[in-house]
Amino acid sequence: MTEQYDVVIVGSGLGGLACGTILAKEGYKVCILEKNKQIGGNLQTYVRERVIFDSGVHYVGGLDKGQNLYQLFKYLGIMDKLKLRKMDEDCFDAVVFEGDPVVYKYAQGYENFIQSLSKQFPGEEMNLRKFCDAIKEVCSKFPLYNLKSGGGLFEKMSALEMDTKTFIESVTSNKKLQNVLAGNNLLYAGAAYKTPFYVHALIVNSYIESSYRFINGGSQISKYLSRQIHAHGGKILKHIKVTKLKEEGGQIAYAETDKGNRYYGKIFISNIHPAQTLDITESTLIKKAFRNRIKSLENSISTFYVNAVMKKDSFKHLNHNYYYFEKEDPWGVLNYTAENWPLGFALFFTTAAENEIYTEGVTVMAYMRFEDVKKWEHTFNTVSNESSRGEDYEAFKKEKAEILLNYVERQFPGFRSCVKSYTTATPLSARDYIGTDDGSLYGLTKDYRDPLKTFISPRTKVPNLLLTGQNLNLHGVLGVTVSSVLTCSQILGMDYMLDKIRDAQKDS
Repeated sequence: MTEQYDVVIVGSGLGGLACGTILAKEGYKVCILEKNKQIGGNLQTYVRERVIFDSGVHYVGGLDKGQNLYQLFKYLGIMDKLKLRKMDEDCFDAVVFEGDPVVYKYAQGYENFIQSLSKQFPGEEMNLRKFCDAIKEVCSKFPLYNLKSGGGLFEKMSALEMDTKTFIESVTSNKKLQNVLAGNNLLYAGAAYKTPFYVHALIVNSYIESSYRFINGGSQISKYLSRQIHAHGGKILKHIKVTKLKEEGGQIAYAETDKGNRYYGKIFISNIHPAQTLDITESTLIKKAFRNRIKSLENSISTFYVNAVMKKDSFKHLNHNYYYFEKEDPWGVLNYTAENWPLGFALFFTTAAENEIYTEGVTVMAYMRFEDVKKWEHTFNTVSNESSRGEDYEAFKKEKAEILLNYVERQFPGFRSCVKSYTTATPLSARDYIGTDDGSLYGLTKDYRDPLKTFISPRTKVPNLLLTGQNLNLHGVLGVTVSSVLTCSQILGMDYMLDKIRDAQKDS
């Protein structure tokens, strides 16, 4: 007998798990299908020498009581279970330029943020206030981001029609301050005169409000969401690769796997990339023009990671992140060549419950295009090591890792002597374990000149097929969780959901 579900969800990234949790709690019979052995997408962690490394989520914002992600996690039933450590109030992100000894500090709380940078840039306080006021104003134009009802995701086109670099240049003529204010654009793969200001505003606002690291990794989000799903009668099936969404009679009837198994449902939600979703959707309701439009959208860049296990009690734990730039131009980092890679990198420190003084692990992250590893694109891995790609691939990774570690050594003399061992991850790793065709980590590339092009509706032309995940509107933990609410509102109704979110907050 074939089992029928109310909701079948393809992909167990945060979007799929959040949708699954919301709908299972509302009484829907939910089944999530995941192709990998580990759930969570960008929330995945892996362990080396008993040190836990995050694959994509290194810190989160908006988790102080009453803030947006806090309210969403309360609604999902996981907020009180998460093990968190608040980052330094006076510096959650540090921006560093080669040849400049000053460490420029982003502080938590808007007034603290303004006063901290005002000390480093005397005479710029009013400009910093203009910058912060503009961020808050743009955020106010996105009702759902603020967990309020409105006409849609955003209220006014004016919030979409300016690029980040132009806006920052309009706030201050101080070139150094301009570059500092763009200094954590590695969070969203910011491109000069292209990335809309709303992207910068929505992301940076949540971190200024509050910044936290996960103790022992961000995979605890997926762990607790999966427990909620199971507790409410849902299923999560791993090692299930969906290759077809089959329409019959104007609706998707079933999801078919590479082994020919079929999962029938009333509603289907895809948490995989919209282009991949359309590739597996067999339906005449989705026109060729729409398929071509989605396929033409540009994916954001991928990354190269070095995850270093540190010798015991050798390197102090820094309770903030570092963003380093080879040149005084945060926007130029995307435009590296084979000869000058990398033009910048981010440094993240693992946070363990047992040791607050010394760090057990350090992650170094730099941009890397898929083209850099294209010669190995026909190799695939389904296990944790990547030795099957060949010796030349191992040599490539080692060369890049050594370059990055040498950069870190310049900023932190003695760092290399503290490294016990390290592993690496490339765009191929992201492709194989997270599921994007080219290892893209930041969702679709946004362009202020055509802002609506990358706002993808959760609804499709197939009435019972919905989309969710980082490619709908905004990537990151907060962006994807908000997108999940948007997706589920198509089933439950937005006002109903917002009432539920507010009620969950009252219970805290």
